[in-house]
Amino acid sequence: MAKSRIIISCGLLSLSAVALQLAMMTVPVVAQATSTSLSVPGASSAPSGSKSASGGQSNGVGPTIVPKDFFELRIQPGDLLSVNVYDAPEFSSSYRVDPTGALTLPYCGKVNLQGLTLQEAALRLEAALKEGQILVRPQVNVDVMQYAGQFVTVMGEVNSPGRVSLIAPTMLGEILAQVGGVTPLAGARIKIRHGVDDAAPEVEVAYSRSLGNREAANTMLRPGDSVVVPRAGIIYVLGAVTKPGGYLMEEDGMLNIAEALALSGGTLPQAKTGGLRVIRRNPDGTVLDFPVSYNAIAKGTQTPLLLQARDIVYVPMSKTKMALYSTSGIMASAAGAAVYTAR
Repeated sequence: MAKSRIIISCGLLSLSAVALQLAMMTVPVVAQATSTSLSVPGASSAPSGSKSASGGQSNGVGPTIVPKDFFELRIQPGDLLSVNVYDAPEFSSSYRVDPTGALTLPYCGKVNLQGLTLQEAALRLEAALKEGQILVRPQVNVDVMQYAGQFVTVMGEVNSPGRVSLIAPTMLGEILAQVGGVTPLAGARIKIRHGVDDAAPEVEVAYSRSLGNREAANTMLRPGDSVVVPRAGIIYVLGAVTKPGGYLMEEDGMLNIAEALALSGGTLPQAKTGGLRVIRRNPDGTVLDFPVSYNAIAKGTQTPLLLQARDIVYVPMSKTKMALYSTSGIMASAAGAAVYTAR
């Protein structure tokens, strides 16, 4: 009887050992998974204002990419700020920046924050609480819950016009890259209006498809700005040419008289190439009419004249008087001329 008990006890111990081994094999390696989990750069601790840049909490689709120059973002009218004052919940709340760029803080009145970074705004609010003798050593943190303008509008001669999402200042060149760049029909000047105010003055920036664009590279755009890329200007080639009409000043808006004649298919055999005329209307309404010798240009003794938008190149017929030979007649003919492009 004792021997059988010993056999049963050994059997139970063996079964317990096997069960213990199976349990250890099925335990999930939680610690190992935790220690080897990937860390997304910039996602572990969002900078001031990053949590609310999208207007709320995370929706589970992954971290928001915050630009490296996020802290350079300046507060503008209409921004919704989250102000947290340490150990003073009566001051901690959300505040909308008014049209003057000020924030109304209880017991302090209006505090101007326009044009400040988040860190600078926090320091200014701390100073207001201290100077108002409200708190002795205030500690303030400022976040952005909502931006007044979270995009830049790009219109005109670009490949993909529309709105470009933006939460931080970005260079003009990067914005143009996001809309696919400018088209071949784009002019050499880009118009920019800063802010959402339609009455704000426009700023023009030189831009070239083939040359360096240092000015555009140094032009900063902020949320709420708008960009317009106008179409290149038009010059008219009339008279004794193969294809008279209007031609866009494509490729950086640079076009001389020799290139304009080439676009029009060249002069006719009966053209008087030594008596070309260029008619130019000035911004003040005055009209200039001056002769150009294509023969001299062909011989290399004269530099081809660089044309301006709305110039009219007129090639007269040799030994033939035409009604269009007068300045007024030439200008009237240009108004009804067909416009051609290189496409």
